[in-house]
Amino acid sequence: MTTIPVRHGAVGVVSGPRTSPIRRLVQFEANAEAAIKIFLQRWSIPVLRIALGGVFVVFGAFKFVPGMSPLETLVQSTWERLTFGMITGPTAMVLTAILEVVAGGLLIAGGVFARAGLVVLAVAYVGILSPIVLMPSEVFGAAGPTLTGQYIFKNAVLIAAALVVASRVLKGPDTKR
Repeated sequence: MTTIPVRHGAVGVVSGPRTSPIRRLVQFEANAEAAIKIFLQRWSIPVLRIALGGVFVVFGAFKFVPGMSPLETLVQSTWERLTFGMITGPTAMVLTAILEVVAGGLLIAGGVFARAGLVVLAVAYVGILSPIVLMPSEVFGAAGPTLTGQYIFKNAVLIAAALVVASRVLKGPDTKR
């Protein structure tokens, strides 16, 4: 049915062909998909930013407690090599913990803090990925990546997530495809 205006402001109803149940179902699906897309465009990147920050806060916090992180030896060796022996042992763990917790906390906070968090995260990734170059025997075994190497390489997903978050929080022009 269609509502049409008639003379003197009165409203009339005209009967028309009824839409089929299949056509209504297809339209309902299209409307639902559009609503979901709008919701995801609004919320998916903020949720990703908070989740990424949460991962760094939790894994960074583990490093404050001696023996809690399975990569304690690797973290200490990495710092020792990156700083030419100036930072070693527990100091390396505390610095890593601070770096990761700060990066995560800034990402969770959002806004201008998220931009700063991305910078801190970029610095953290230098250390996180450096064992690939500095200690290849720890990262690669005869049959491929070691368990340590797999732990490091899974960061590719976190780096991709950081890039997506950066696309939203960094200032600059928005481009549409």
